[in-house]
Amino acid sequence: MGDRLHNTLAGERERLGWTQARMAEAAGISRQSYAAIESGDSVPSTEVALRLSEALGRSVSELFRLPDGAAESRVATWSGVAAPAPGARVRLARIGGRWVAHPCAEAHRPDGPADGRVLSGDRAEVRVDLFPDPPPSVGLAVVGCDPAFGIVADELRRERGIEVSWSQRGSRAALLALARGEAHLAGSHLLDTGTGTWNEPSVHELVPFPCTRIAFAVWEQGLLVRPDVRPHIRGVADLGQGRARLLNREPGSGSRALLDEVLAEAGVDRSFITGYATTARGHLSVADGIAAGAADAGVAIRAAGQARGLEVLPLRKEAYELVIPDHFLDLPALDALLRVLRRPAVRAQVEALGGYDGDSMGLPV
Repeated sequence: MGDRLHNTLAGERERLGWTQARMAEAAGISRQSYAAIESGDSVPSTEVALRLSEALGRSVSELFRLPDGAAESRVATWSGVAAPAPGARVRLARIGGRWVAHPCAEAHRPDGPADGRVLSGDRAEVRVDLFPDPPPSVGLAVVGCDPAFGIVADELRRERGIEVSWSQRGSRAALLALARGEAHLAGSHLLDTGTGTWNEPSVHELVPFPCTRIAFAVWEQGLLVRPDVRPHIRGVADLGQGRARLLNREPGSGSRALLDEVLAEAGVDRSFITGYATTARGHLSVADGIAAGAADAGVAIRAAGQARGLEVLPLRKEAYELVIPDHFLDLPALDALLRVLRRPAVRAQVEALGGYDGDSMGLPV
């Protein structure tokens, strides 16, 4: 664009599914005048820039930037599991009127695009050095552990231009991040053993505001075992006999809770299990570690095991749900998400991964 004013209007328009005529109406100008601004051929007045800012829910500095200007920085709430490290790549999301920084290293796709690098900060707040040409703005920030959500994220980007920041968290950590206002939605598969109820008791306990639970899928969790050690492992009881090295999930995750339940039922003392204290973030991380020979067994969903050529010893079917704060339900990105989830083609893609039943996908629980 040479020395013209840079803008992100086209990406914002695609995110909302708006036409240029609707953008022009929001700005109080003609469609031709708006088109010239979006293309960079015209500079908006202060009034027009402010109207667009209000209509799109973005600051003026997010929508317009001077060419070749000095590098900008932005203060954001830190949403990482680990403390921020200077130079760490982050994705920024606007959530509830504030900026939240999600570390790319903790994303489901850590090699994805970033908005900038951490300059300084602590576990509460960081200052981010913004890249000159950042990727399209995040429209939906998600925390959860289901690798199948990547299918949904791809569909949102392809059809609606909605960018998804998608961080790996176990169920309890995901709900706590939601409670702190660090995401638009969280994934959970926590069982209340006292009532036999999925997720609702945990949401009530951990999240201090009303939420709506949306069904994603019923999946199968199992003990993943590398084929060469399968003859020595018939079930979780064999983990306490020194016959296998375990790769565990982090405390608070649904998979860790499931393992502890079945170990207790089998009368296995966790202190005798080699690798019980290890932690892997995410189902695919467990499967990858086992497939690479770093461990012999671990608990994860069937789809992760099948994807890495592992044996899967069934343990339980679980309800994985998306938890959405009620104050976010009117966001266009969440409306688009619910529409995508209800498409039979998306359900078929998820079920094809193995061990998923998406019969109620996209429906309120």
